[in-house]
Amino acid sequence: MAALPNVLALDAVLARGDVWRGDTLASLPMASLPSGFPVLDEALPGQGWPRGNLTEILVDRCGQGELTLVMPALARLSAEGGWVALVAPPWLPHAPAWQMAGLLPERLVVVQPGKALPWCVEQLLVCGGFSAVLAWPGEGMDTRSLRRLQVAAEGQAVFALLWRSTGVARQPSPAPLRVQVSGDEQGLSVAILKRRGRPASRPLLLAVPRPGRRSDVVAGPAFSLSGARSPAVSAIA
Repeated sequence: MAALPNVLALDAVLARGDVWRGDTLASLPMASLPSGFPVLDEALPGQGWPRGNLTEILVDRCGQGELTLVMPALARLSAEGGWVALVAPPWLPHAPAWQMAGLLPERLVVVQPGKALPWCVEQLLVCGGFSAVLAWPGEGMDTRSLRRLQVAAEGQAVFALLWRSTGVARQPSPAPLRVQVSGDEQGLSVAILKRRGRPASRPLLLAVPRPGRRSDVVAGPAFSLSGARSPAVSAIA
């Protein structure tokens, strides 16, 4: 009977949302953002994209419709009045397409920081003014920088997302969630490479209509960039 208080204490710890067993998914409903895809939400800890943690989406090339995967979540944040930052996107956003997807252009900020990308993303995360920060770091993101971004995101109500190459899939990363995406005429194939809890058994196929043709979400006639807040930051006019 003397051990009973310790058992009860352990049960209380395991019941917390930020503690998970290896054979179960973590549950952080208050810190998650519904993806807009029920099948994907079922496979994500907390039933959605995590806030306050770093997420990586790996693609072998841009323009496969991969942005379709996060557009419903970004639209929700935009509708709530949140700001969305795009750091070093491969193309400038196409305003009509983003509006059709439910995002408010006046709540979107595009940043081209050059070699200062890791520092810029870190500052955007810690400032607390953005609901989502999406960055395309290319090859310029080492393990130390990734750790700094994970620490910067912790405790913030922000959807922090890095778009990286599939070539780094085997490299270690502090990001609690890593997803690999490929697209074709049938939809998006989503493989969860890393998540808190048991490993994913198989890739998910999301029936997104012709995702390969959705690159117009970022490509095409750009927003008008004006009102630069600094040499590295431009606000959407």
